Amino acid sequence: MIAPFLLQITTAAADSAADPTAAAAAAPAAQPELSVIDLILQGGWIMLPIGLLSLLSIYIIIERYITIRKAAALPDSFMSQIRNLMVKGDLQGAKMLCAQTASPLARMIEKGIRRIGIPLKDIETSVENVGKVEIARLEKNISVLGIVAGIAPMLGFVGTIVGVIKIFYAISTTGDFGIAQISGGLYTKMVTSAAGLIVGIIAHVGYHGLTLMVERLVFRMENSAIEFMDILQDN
Repeated sequence: MIAPFLLQITTAAADSAADPTAAAAAAPAAQPELSVIDLILQGGWIMLPIGLLSLLSIYIIIERYITIRKAAALPDSFMSQIRNLMVKGDLQGAKMLCAQTASPLARMIEKGIRRIGIPLKDIETSVENVGKVEIARLEKNISVLGIVAGIAPMLGFVGTIVGVIKIFYAISTTGDFGIAQISGGLYTKMVTSAAGLIVGIIAHVGYHGLTLMVERLVFRMENSAIEFMDILQDN
């Protein structure tokens, strides 16, 4: 019994080796690779506004990051130098030091120095007003990232819903219903949702990251303003 069975197996193996075409036909076909560019193109027209939002987000994140970093690049000895000059009565030197330092903090202190001679309450108000203006400049366009973080995922979801509607409309008109018809169009339409979520995540992270950077700088400006007012009161 065993010998005839082994003979059949050997014969089948020999036939397969002799006919490679049959063996290749029996083997499962290799799945074609799908590139990212192909997926993006399959997403349809909705990918255009999502792409524009992604470029806008990246631009704002890079531009604001560089601006805030430059604004925060202030020597730790700046307030000490201001204090020494004011104790010596060298207000002109203190003004020159502020003018030579490209920083929101330096512009805020310079405004206070120029107001010396009026009541301290008015000086404090002037310093606070300059600080508010500088903070507004630092926060410029950051709120746009929050808007993009909310809009981009919704646009992606709209693209997917439109694609699903088209799929079921085609099924209703042709009467051809099957897994291949549904999955074949649905996976490409899900690209818009994925793209929208990715852009939304980038904008969300950028928004909160830049906001934290601004908050740290604001805290530093507030401490320096308090120190400046202390210097005025001591003198």
